[in-house]
Amino acid sequence: MVLYCPLYDVIVVGAGHAGCEAALAAARMGCRVLLTAIDLDKVAAMPCSPSIGGMAKGQLVKELDALGGEMAKITDRTAIQYRKLNTKKGPAVHSSRTQNDKMRYHMAMKAVIEAEPNIDLKQTMVESLAVEGDRIAGVEDHTGFGYRATTVVLATGTFLSGLVHIGNKSVQAGRAGEFAAYGLAEHLRQIGFGLGRMKTGTPPRLRKSSIDFSKFSAQETDENPTPFSFFTEHICLPQIPSYIGYTNRRAHAIVRDNLQRSALYGGIIKGISARYCPSFEDKIVKFPDKDRHQVILEPEGIDTEEIYASGLGNSLPLEVQIELVRSVEGLEAAEIMRPAYAIEYDYVNPIQLKPSLEAKKIKGLFLAGQINGTSGYEEAAAQGLWAGINAACQVQKRPPFVLDRSQAYMGVMIDDLVTRGTREPYRMFTSRAEYRLMLREDNADLRLMEIGHALDLIDRDTVRDLRARKMQIDQEIQRIKHTFIKPDKAVNAYLLSRGTQPLGDGTRLDQLLKRVELDYQTVEALAPSPDNIRPGVAKQVEIEIKYEGYIQKQLREIERFKNLERIKIPEDFDFFSVHGLSNELKEKLSAVRATSLGQATRIDGITPAAISVLMVALKAQAKRKMVNECDGTI
Repeated sequence: MVLYCPLYDVIVVGAGHAGCEAALAAARMGCRVLLTAIDLDKVAAMPCSPSIGGMAKGQLVKELDALGGEMAKITDRTAIQYRKLNTKKGPAVHSSRTQNDKMRYHMAMKAVIEAEPNIDLKQTMVESLAVEGDRIAGVEDHTGFGYRATTVVLATGTFLSGLVHIGNKSVQAGRAGEFAAYGLAEHLRQIGFGLGRMKTGTPPRLRKSSIDFSKFSAQETDENPTPFSFFTEHICLPQIPSYIGYTNRRAHAIVRDNLQRSALYGGIIKGISARYCPSFEDKIVKFPDKDRHQVILEPEGIDTEEIYASGLGNSLPLEVQIELVRSVEGLEAAEIMRPAYAIEYDYVNPIQLKPSLEAKKIKGLFLAGQINGTSGYEEAAAQGLWAGINAACQVQKRPPFVLDRSQAYMGVMIDDLVTRGTREPYRMFTSRAEYRLMLREDNADLRLMEIGHALDLIDRDTVRDLRARKMQIDQEIQRIKHTFIKPDKAVNAYLLSRGTQPLGDGTRLDQLLKRVELDYQTVEALAPSPDNIRPGVAKQVEIEIKYEGYIQKQLREIERFKNLERIKIPEDFDFFSVHGLSNELKEKLSAVRATSLGQATRIDGITPAAISVLMVALKAQAKRKMVNECDGTI
């Protein structure tokens, strides 16, 4: 392979959500970046749902933003509906979600990419990698042209051996109407990567003017929507409702009568589907007792007639899809503009990656997004940022960037992937995060902006403001804890007006604030601060005081977690030499190559007894090393 052109610091293959974040992160850290896409008209495309965020996904986007990523900013520039989910529950599971104008999202992100002076954006299809020894050297495209690089990030989405299915018709495509990357998939197999096969899908798009929306319930945007990005000052676009309806027994009968004509149940699809995002065929087969399933009609943009029919994803023939759609009340005359389809694609089991997302077998090669077996724009973007930062760190000879499970949802996701691997499309859930009370949307900036600043992704003025807010939060908490409230007539009248018991004796203000019925308004009413307390500061103060007991408990759990994380496992540690471990566990430990004893505890099948044996072996090795070093000195 001949490599032409100047040497790039980082080449990013694929310009979806992972690729864009990887390229921007590396470029903003000072690296010269080449970003390649099969089609430049699909940069940061939203091929499935026209939405960003949701349960746990919103937390990922907030963390991206706090570290200097771009997704939240573009989301705010293109959002046409905002909703805060789980507001009736505690703040640990509050999650933001938007509907977005798909075309505007693509154009806004592409404009940011093109304006970045350190990024060269080119349309080409990468067919193979250039590897010299155990290190990446560049890539070669479908024309035989080679590009040299110090590091490479693969962010190929669903394009590796992509196969689109509609009924019994299958077409090689990375997405409907787009080329698939078969050459690169075969090349990865040839150089030793273990690949698996996954399946996802998308519902039909309907013509807006053919829908009777009076048969659906409108789902409006939040009354006072909060921007996604910490940097957004106001929301630009008009807000548009979604509409909720339901399928019926007739729709279910149509699917049952045509199951064998579906690619999924007709035996054509071999890839593994996501359990938590079933196709409509799956819903009918797996939930036969349900009389109806929800359908959400989501606008794909302000200037388009296309409506995303969430809940009706399937792989049925088009004539059956038409019958199915028109069986739903309100869709009797609906016109399908784009049919639903299923897509199969190859992925690399992420157990083959280090916590930095660097491939274990090839230095300088990083993988991000759906190539690692994940689903969702948000999961992809978070991995892209992670991989792009680490590619830049390697170029600049900085230590790898790795967040642990107690620091961020990102840390949970990456640890899950590289420690356990995945056999089905991985999706982020709040339940995956043990320390979710500490990893809230509202404090992502407090947790991560300092780290983003250290990586040169967050500017000095932003961090200066962050530190001032942290100081004000701490000072206000201390003031409230040292403020004593006496049970006078005015105080008790206020408490009764808030639906809570009056005081019989005096109490500290923080104890009052812990009551379920009260919030920071109580502080403003009974003992206001002499300083101007910003809404964001007030919210943090209220959460820290109300959940103080739970937070302290979780901090103790985190300290125990970190004690195990501090016990490092050397890269060259020989697990097969450890007596007392079964061969099966030795093989698992050798395959994952955990970097710490803490990570080893999370490998599937590793028992507490095995961890004890491993700890003894690590201590023994450390002792032998110390003795050898002393002998060498003597």
